Amino acid sequence: MDRLLEQQFLLLGKSESSHWLNPASATISWILKDRDGVERDYEHFACPLLTSAEQIFHKIRNLKYRYIAEGTLFPEEVDQFDPYIIREALNNAIAHQDYEVGGKITVVEFEDGRLCFANPGSFIPGSVERVIHSDAPESRYRNRFLTDAMVNLNMIDTIGSGIKKMFVIQKRRFFPLPEYDLSNDRVQVTIIGRVVDMKYARKLAEMPDLTLEDIILLDRVQKRKSLTIEQAKHLKQQGFIEGRRPNFHISARVANHGGDKAQYIRDRGLDDRHYKQLICEYIEKFGQARRVDIDSLLLDKLPDVLDEKQKANKIKNLLQALKNKGLIEPDGKSWRMSKPES
Repeated sequence: MDRLLEQQFLLLGKSESSHWLNPASATISWILKDRDGVERDYEHFACPLLTSAEQIFHKIRNLKYRYIAEGTLFPEEVDQFDPYIIREALNNAIAHQDYEVGGKITVVEFEDGRLCFANPGSFIPGSVERVIHSDAPESRYRNRFLTDAMVNLNMIDTIGSGIKKMFVIQKRRFFPLPEYDLSNDRVQVTIIGRVVDMKYARKLAEMPDLTLEDIILLDRVQKRKSLTIEQAKHLKQQGFIEGRRPNFHISARVANHGGDKAQYIRDRGLDDRHYKQLICEYIEKFGQARRVDIDSLLLDKLPDVLDEKQKANKIKNLLQALKNKGLIEPDGKSWRMSKPES
């Protein structure tokens, strides 16, 4: 089939004639999963994608989300997902999918407040950051005729600002920013329709000196995502983050704005001398300590940015440091204070 007719057929053709599009798949699957990722419901939509996109938009439940706004006792109620974001993510998947490799578009709705859109095909601009920073639309399109038709129908824009607008909308709603996965020759975008930390998110969004680029990087820190050396250096120079790679956390400056000083202390942790003193005091009082006793003593006091394995390694290093200084020594499967040399 001619490329022009094929792409017009995707948007406007009848479902019973979709076999003419082989290997392209004119299918969009909506799937509902519970909090454990178990499938609860699904439905498949075929040509014409013009009407299927609207049917899927109404299929998504988009429940109401309530939170207490700053300075008031009355709850604010919003849709979990802004209508523009749903349509932009879905229409982008239709417009930019690589139909020559087969596959289909999937829209997965999770009951914990997430929407995940995925389509086959590499992300032509290369990175989402490049799209956000660019002041001009992408000059290359995989499906030129399909894209032109969708522009004429006001389904997508022509200036390349759709993705950036999605980020701005989430920022204004104090929700986590859209998360893109561009691996394995596919594009997957996840939208979270809830506040992760209301005080932090709202105050962070209201800081007048923060650019969208800085908020994107801080969003990565909040989500415990990795930063490049350059990104970490930039945030540290601004005084936005503290800590060592890979366990960065929001600095006191931002935490103060967010009214979350307690979380800042939990993220930063205490000085190693304090942990060592606690270990020694415990052993001196009870005569000895098993590793399970020391874990019980310290685990809830270690920085929140550390995962379980990292916390276990830190305790191991603290014990080793005390042993190297001659303060404690192993006694079978326990630790005791070192005996003074005679």
